[in-house]
Amino acid sequence: MGALQITMGVIGVLVSVVAWSVFVSGVLRQIRIIRLGQPDSTRNGPFGPRMRNLIKEFAAHTRMNKFRHVGPWHWLVMWGFLLGSLALFEAYGEVFVPHFAWPIIGHWGPWQLLLEVLGLGTVLGGIALAIIRQLNHPRRADRQSRFAGSNFKQAYFVEAVVIIEGLGILGVKAFKIASGIEDPALWTSFVTKPFAELLPTSTAAVSVMALIKLLSGMIWLLVVGRTLTMGVAWHRFSAFFNIYFKREADGGVALGALKPMMSDGKPLDFEEADPEKDVFGAGRIEDFTWKGWLDFSTCTECGRCQSQCPAWNTGKPLSPKLVITQLRDHAYAKAPYLLAGGKKDVTGEEIGLTGANPYEGIDVLALAEAERPLVGTGDDGGVIDPDVLWSCTTCGACVEQCPVDIEHVDHIVDMRRYQVMIESNFPSELNGMFKNLENKGNPWGQNARDRLAWTEDLDFEVPVFDGELGDAEYLFWVGCAGAFEDRAKKTTRAVAELLHIAGVKYTVLGPEETCTGDPARRAGNEFVFQMLAQQNVEVLNSVFEGVEPSKRKIVVTCAHCFNTLANEYPELGGTYEVVHHTQLLNRLVREKRLVPVAPVAQDVTYHDPCYLGRHNKVYEAPRELVGASGASLREMPRHADRSMCCGAGGARMWMEERIGKRINVERVDEALGTAPSKIATGCPFCRVMLTDGVTARQNEGKAAESVEVVDVAQLLLSAVKRGQPVPAGVSASGGEAEADGRADLPTDEVGTGTVQPDEDK
Repeated sequence: MGALQITMGVIGVLVSVVAWSVFVSGVLRQIRIIRLGQPDSTRNGPFGPRMRNLIKEFAAHTRMNKFRHVGPWHWLVMWGFLLGSLALFEAYGEVFVPHFAWPIIGHWGPWQLLLEVLGLGTVLGGIALAIIRQLNHPRRADRQSRFAGSNFKQAYFVEAVVIIEGLGILGVKAFKIASGIEDPALWTSFVTKPFAELLPTSTAAVSVMALIKLLSGMIWLLVVGRTLTMGVAWHRFSAFFNIYFKREADGGVALGALKPMMSDGKPLDFEEADPEKDVFGAGRIEDFTWKGWLDFSTCTECGRCQSQCPAWNTGKPLSPKLVITQLRDHAYAKAPYLLAGGKKDVTGEEIGLTGANPYEGIDVLALAEAERPLVGTGDDGGVIDPDVLWSCTTCGACVEQCPVDIEHVDHIVDMRRYQVMIESNFPSELNGMFKNLENKGNPWGQNARDRLAWTEDLDFEVPVFDGELGDAEYLFWVGCAGAFEDRAKKTTRAVAELLHIAGVKYTVLGPEETCTGDPARRAGNEFVFQMLAQQNVEVLNSVFEGVEPSKRKIVVTCAHCFNTLANEYPELGGTYEVVHHTQLLNRLVREKRLVPVAPVAQDVTYHDPCYLGRHNKVYEAPRELVGASGASLREMPRHADRSMCCGAGGARMWMEERIGKRINVERVDEALGTAPSKIATGCPFCRVMLTDGVTARQNEGKAAESVEVVDVAQLLLSAVKRGQPVPAGVSASGGEAEADGRADLPTDEVGTGTVQPDEDK
């Protein structure tokens, strides 16, 4: 041990003491800050399934590998960081004593091989990630970069440290070999051993490389410990906890059912709720749960959510990534005020801090942050702009793609809940929908007695529930769209006719049916949702009275009804076996109870409804039905779990798109790119939106007049009934796919539930 080694060793130790102190202090402060969120006991267990999922997600990179060109490189960097920490600590000895190695394993062949792979993998992985970041730089036009809005300086700093760490591992090893300290087998050092032949013999160089390896890590700790909002670095630690504490213990993403409205860690009871004490959604950053704060802290700013978001891709101000990072920055900026005990009541009056000078000792920037509204325009100093909040379709593409399991949709809906229920601040178009739901039980404001109007064109009797379920195997839940929207009625009739042909016993509720409450809940009006849901649960439980739970079967045509009945009603005491019509019809085809006799010899592209696909993982059944009908399926570039939304979800069906390109037109353009004869889907709302988009493009001369939007049930009905005569006076154009022989009419001729602007006609 010479003077050089002692000097470098002392420098390394002194820097380490400071760095580790700053980092540990940062960890403790971050824990204190995350604990500022509301309690949430639903994340506590069970331990086994959560731990198994954590191990699977990080070890196999199951979610990271959704972007296959990124996953392998990140996997190398991750393991380089985790196992490379052993090489970092080894540097403390190597700085002082170049011959130092870990006892027992230090000269062991497998350990030498591991160091070789870790060093090489970290360097290659870091360089690859930096290249990927450059290739996806925001300089790319039309919002193509998923890194738009991300902090590039922080990202490059992290990637630079990764590369330097890897070079340090390889450098120490190579100089040890060159100096004769080690003589490993070539298979354990296939890079460093040949490279060592080019290096001089120098034990001092071993210590220098060890110091470089050590100081790069310490600088990283210093910077990260002082920058708690540096998600691209902190996710190395917090991601493990965020994955473990994800909403679904079985490893599923936070889709399907929405997170219940919680206050103080318990579901909110509206009959006993007190706006003065209880939390109604999220009106302030401290209203989010600690898991929400952990989400904010874990965001890596990778932009995968942003790249999949239909709002972002059509020029809207919403970026799921930026929502999370803006909430994070606001949370950490406001934290000093909250940690000091600051708290305001619903009127904005300070009730947490008292005394002659209650704000003494609190950073003025934190006090200024505490005055900002969570949702508000730039002029109001709002953290989240209302246009951002209300652009979300709740399609779940962001949640599906996030590699660290951030729950964007739950957070967005929580903010909507507060705006609707406490502030009464929401898009004016929703006023009519809310009133219609409360007074008429459907978003269109139609009379309940008209819920059976869709049966008028059928040549068989549709059984209506009369107090006895009888021999009915299924309750056919028609839904509001299926009962009132002209185009959706065609799907309802097609399904009814197919069930009739297959001999399936079913019944419908007719006027007793009301909206499931999905649009109200996604818009944030939890009160109206609870009212409608409880009413429906009461009706359904009376219908199935005396029927064992496993035989309480409901078939639905609407993806939103499907999701609500299956995933959200159990919380209210309504547990049923809910199947989508594509699932049931597919089973009937397999059982030969429905036999296509003449194929639909046309090219069809299929649009995955978000609430059928991503939210409930039903992808194969509708595609198999398209195949069973004899049509040739042409997939769009974005399909299955990456399918793009039609624009109707999140109550957007009843809100105008005033910013950017219309989402339904964007989706139709993608569908038309497959040159289809028909665009098929499995949801009435998707059908309405896509039909409006096709009509707009047809009026512009950008789509053939023969292209039409149909439900997969209509395709199947065409194949089952092909050859039957078309009723007199009915056009055969496209009518083959309709239960009543009628094709869809353009929306500028027949009104629908959505208003189409003049510029899109």
